[in-house]
Amino acid sequence: MAHGPVIRLDASDNIVVARCPVPAGTVIPEEHLTVLRDIPLGHKIASRAIAAGEPVLKYNTVIGYARRDVAPGEWMHNDTIRFDAVAEAYHFCADYRPTALLPPEERRTFAGYLRADGQAGTRNCIAVMVCSNCAATVARKIAAHFTPEIMARYPHVDAVVPLIHTSGCGLEKTGKPMEYLRRCMAGQIKNPNMAGALVCALGCESNNMDDFLASAGLTPGPMLHRLVIQEAGGARKAVEAGIAAVETMLDSAEQCRRQTLPVGYLKVALECGGSDSFSAISANPALGQAMDLLVRNGGTAVLTEPTELLGVEDALTRRAKSPEVAQKLIDTMQWWKTYCAGRDAQINGKVTPGNNAGGITNVLEKALGSAKKGGSSPLNGVFDYAQLIDEPGLVIMNSPSYDPVSAAAMFAGGCNLCAFTTGRGSCYGGQHFPTVKIASNTPLYQRQTDDMDINAGAVIDGEKDLGQMAADIFEALIAVASGQPTKSELFGMGGDEFVVWWLGITA
Repeated sequence: MAHGPVIRLDASDNIVVARCPVPAGTVIPEEHLTVLRDIPLGHKIASRAIAAGEPVLKYNTVIGYARRDVAPGEWMHNDTIRFDAVAEAYHFCADYRPTALLPPEERRTFAGYLRADGQAGTRNCIAVMVCSNCAATVARKIAAHFTPEIMARYPHVDAVVPLIHTSGCGLEKTGKPMEYLRRCMAGQIKNPNMAGALVCALGCESNNMDDFLASAGLTPGPMLHRLVIQEAGGARKAVEAGIAAVETMLDSAEQCRRQTLPVGYLKVALECGGSDSFSAISANPALGQAMDLLVRNGGTAVLTEPTELLGVEDALTRRAKSPEVAQKLIDTMQWWKTYCAGRDAQINGKVTPGNNAGGITNVLEKALGSAKKGGSSPLNGVFDYAQLIDEPGLVIMNSPSYDPVSAAAMFAGGCNLCAFTTGRGSCYGGQHFPTVKIASNTPLYQRQTDDMDINAGAVIDGEKDLGQMAADIFEALIAVASGQPTKSELFGMGGDEFVVWWLGITA
């Protein structure tokens, strides 16, 4: 990639992107234009005259329409780009090509924990889960008891993790809200990164302990304990009983050992948060190419956040392996459009203030980058919120675009590793869900070096191409899956990052 002040993404585009802050009056000979006003880092500049109502093209894709006549060199952002829905003509399965898997002898391996159910974990943790927020303090005190000094006696156990949420009581007792809550909770417990779990409840909440366990097909035993505060004699006694239960599970979890396994056991959650315009140019496409490598090795890559796929549905349905898979995606998108109708929600155009400051004008532009995380592999499945992912390759999971909620859903679905791209900066992470943070630009990486694991800004700086960056990401994911801690793990992130999707009424 050249080192000039702007980046051209496609020969057909009528905008270019500022690689660095570009002062007014800057002459860009290769684009035959003079910049008319100061342009912030990562923002768009008109590369030619654009008539009012004419499509604005980025990656030769419509991201909006000119609000008025625009001169070459003008800043292309909120005042000059109008959001409008783009009519999609779907071509189901038109570009579907099955993945060419590598021969088994050529596939990469990692060091993971093989579980009895045939899944493989990248971490070895004990969960302390709550049925409702009524048990939150008890669960947190139980987990907090296991200090680094105590955990040093268990070198093969990564953490005792509190999974605290605010749902579970005052909630509809049947229907999607309770179904989604219980599915998400059960998925955390069943995830292969969890060696065992303690489930805590007050005892009278809507999400009844025994009903939850029965609905999830979970039976208490040596590595799954139930704790009801009202049965235990109150909060203090419940904490004592909970600590004793976790101690018995720690003794068993300590016997687990990593072994060499094919990377086909990896299910990687693809997350982005605090995106900027560089996310679509560096971090996301590089991650997408890394996921293509994973899929060729037999692994699974999971896209989520359908509200951030608006306008790119056809590109995904064209790659669907069956009309049924394609239709599931369209049905999911339509559900979100109906759900958000009349609301000031992202799918109706506006992105977050951080996205906007980072040069992303609307959701159409944001979707270009979001979809790139999935690479070019065929779309093999579409799954509902927190549903078990039982299809390898590239799949999509339904979830809101709120990062902790979508991450919890993918972990519940069986993901054992997370790759998180960011352009503005995000601190999300988990002890139980190792999260590789990928910065889209060098200033962010330098500013938040204690949070970022990889600097994809090297692509923007012209130091690496996307293929080289993809290889770096792939190697980093294998290393982290094998036990190398991420920056967020080293900081201790994860005690408050578990958030469930609270649908429905509170009464």
